[in-house]
Amino acid sequence: MRPAQNGYLIAFADWLACAVAGAREPAARAAQAAGDGLLERVAAAGAAGHVLDYDDTYVPGLVHLSAPVAPAALLLAAEIGADVGDTLDAYAAGFEATAALARAGHPALYEGGWHPTAVCGGVGAAVAAARLLGLDEERSRIASALAVLRAGGLRAAFGSDGKAIQVGMAAAAGVHSARLAAAGATAPLDRIAFGPAGYEAAFEAPWADPAVDFEAVKENWIKAYPCCLATHGAIDAAAELRELGGADGPVVVVVHPRARQAAMHDDVANGLEAKFSIPYVVAYTFMRGRPGLSAFASVDAEARAFGMRSVQVREDPALGEMEALVEAGGEQVRVARPLGSPGRPLEGDRLGAKVRELAGTRLDGALDDPRVPARELVVELYDL
Repeated sequence: MRPAQNGYLIAFADWLACAVAGAREPAARAAQAAGDGLLERVAAAGAAGHVLDYDDTYVPGLVHLSAPVAPAALLLAAEIGADVGDTLDAYAAGFEATAALARAGHPALYEGGWHPTAVCGGVGAAVAAARLLGLDEERSRIASALAVLRAGGLRAAFGSDGKAIQVGMAAAAGVHSARLAAAGATAPLDRIAFGPAGYEAAFEAPWADPAVDFEAVKENWIKAYPCCLATHGAIDAAAELRELGGADGPVVVVVHPRARQAAMHDDVANGLEAKFSIPYVVAYTFMRGRPGLSAFASVDAEARAFGMRSVQVREDPALGEMEALVEAGGEQVRVARPLGSPGRPLEGDRLGAKVRELAGTRLDGALDDPRVPARELVVELYDL
């Protein structure tokens, strides 16, 4: 059955647009240069779709659901001659499997220093690949078990090429695991998930059956800004304060401790680090307005100086994980639902503007016909 919900189509199109633009970034170019086999191409597409940090995010698990699953589904579908509809079916299954595992493991994975997208995304990619390969339930469970054996990825990579590359590697690991299962490899999922030296013991986080389907797509965020989601509430609050007159003096930003863990950089040396800096994005918003892609092409020296000099970040566990409160010039703005969240979805003209900013007109009509071969979509979009 084709996925009927528009949310999957929106999230997949959003990821495609991110991958088109991200393919030009150094991390993606390095991944492309590392090899041209199927697994290398999956890893490269995974890096391209995530490197801008503009791809969709599922807050209940603090995980990017499309980032590892979409490249696995699309590149494998192209390899085996499947169509766009088959790709979307597999993508939806892997999307939900990743969400189930990440939500079960939140916040334990994050607090342990893990990157949930890379840890859980390999399993979701394996579920998607198993669906495309037509594996039965037993073989699909083996694919998931094998993917767990490759699980990894650290938050320490945030602000570097390593963040996107580890997501691409998770996508490739999922495809590899499904192909191994299809070829007859075995691995006991129950023991690997629950055993004394299994997933739960090693990661100190609960396991969730990849078959669980709770329609995570309804809680998915389509990001409004190309930077860490933990900065988005602060951006919206700073934008409101800018309209009230800006900030010449000290600025105080209050966020949840987990948001501070994600956006850990204060001073920044490059655009990747700037994406994970609350002082920088707040200063940039006050000075230039809401950040688009060009905001992170390089470091704005004036925004960096303003952020270091005048923006103080405090933590308050009473706030929601993605809430932010910004005080400046005697005014205070609190944002509980940043733009792009399920409560304030990016849609209509705003969504179209994002896709065109990333991909121009290349995505126009690309997903209209589910019978189009996935290979045509791959070649047309980024020639991977």
